[in-house]
Amino acid sequence: MAFDLNQFKKTAKEKLEWLSQELQGIRTGRATPALLDSVSVEVYGSRMKLSQVANITVEDARTLYVNPWDKGQVKDIEKAITMADLGVSVGSDDKGVRVSFPELTAERRGQLVKLVRGKLEEARVHLKTARSKAVSDMEDDEPSEDMQKRHKDEIQKVVDETNKAFEDLTDKKEKELNS
Repeated sequence: MAFDLNQFKKTAKEKLEWLSQELQGIRTGRATPALLDSVSVEVYGSRMKLSQVANITVEDARTLYVNPWDKGQVKDIEKAITMADLGVSVGSDDKGVRVSFPELTAERRGQLVKLVRGKLEEARVHLKTARSKAVSDMEDDEPSEDMQKRHKDEIQKVVDETNKAFEDLTDKKEKELNS
């Protein structure tokens, strides 16, 4: 059986998408609906993502407004956001929930940069593990040393490209945090 590099490329792409999602959830100085992606609400006897039960809009740079489709869910949504412990102020009216994000302090920005770097390292470890598995699988599947070397070079090229993409994502996020 011949070695399939496409499976490793797919895994590398999944790791890049994972890092991107993780970084979207880290709050910068601007409020974005993605910051509430981790919030799930108890509605109709089951847990649902907030985005599945309400519209989330940006009112200004530090405020989001959550407008539930069922107005009877306002209190449940308010409770879910509060319980998520996002470090935000939550207030409700009869139509929805207003979520206010406080100004970031220099100390908090530093903590968030460390968190971003931690996520980068976690993504690199996942990629390194996937590379090791791909090399092991390739060595089992490919008897020719020349082909093994060629495949190892191809795998390393994908790793290098993915690590560069990881760096680009984290650098962009750090610039957002520090601005």
